This record gives sequence, structure tokens and C-alpha cells, in this order.
Amino acid sequence: MRRVLLDQGLPRSTAALLSQGGWDVIHVSDIGMSRASDTEVLQRARADSRVCVTLDADFHSLLVTGGERGPSVIRIRKEGLDATALAELLQAIWPRVEDALDSGALVTVTGRLLRIRRLPVVRP
Repeated sequence: MRRVLLDQGLPRSTAALLSQGGWDVIHVSDIGMSRASDTEVLQRARADSRVCVTLDADFHSLLVTGGERGPSVIRIRKEGLDATALAELLQAIWPRVEDALDSGALVTVTGRLLRIRRLPVVRP
């Protein structure tokens, strides 16, 4: 099951589009968390066993500096995606990142790049 928590700043209607394809997706604004801190959003994703999808680089930083093992986070670095484009992007990349996400990972998606870093991130 693809369990996802969409962060503020991402189109709310993406949740409905992905749900039609069998995904279990919620948007933070649908659960009263539109003003929640990044830490609170990560805690909710962890508690609900969801992958957090965000535009915000702070999510990766919080997990790295805290030595955390989860939750997994996908950071989208493509501005201006509408709901359909975001849903299509997630559907396209998911098969390539699913195993990493299941075990804890930070995924960064740009126009040309898909980078995966396993959690916890160990610094030399």
C-alpha cells in the first residue's frame, strides 16, 4: 500500500487523484495541520507510517541532523506542478524508490535527477 502525507504547498487535489489509483493519501490541510511545523508533520507521517512528500528542504535537514531512521521523505524540486502533474510524477518515480522508502530514505526529485539517500544518513 502506498501511504503518503502531502505537505502544505502541494496541491490538495493530488490526494484525490492518487486515491483513485488505490493510494492511501492525505493532505496536511485535510487533517487540520495546515499550520503545523515541519517537525509536527514528520511526527504525524512517522506515527501513521506514511511517506511525507514536500517542497521543503527542511524535512531532509531535520532527519539528517537528528540521525533519524524515518519517516521517509520525498522532496520535490520542481516548482509549479499542478495536481495532475504531481500525481503523474509520483506514480512514475514510485517503482524506482519504493524499496528505499520502505526501509527509510530521503528522495530528491528534480527535472533530471532522482537521488536516494538511505536513513539514517551517516556523516564521516
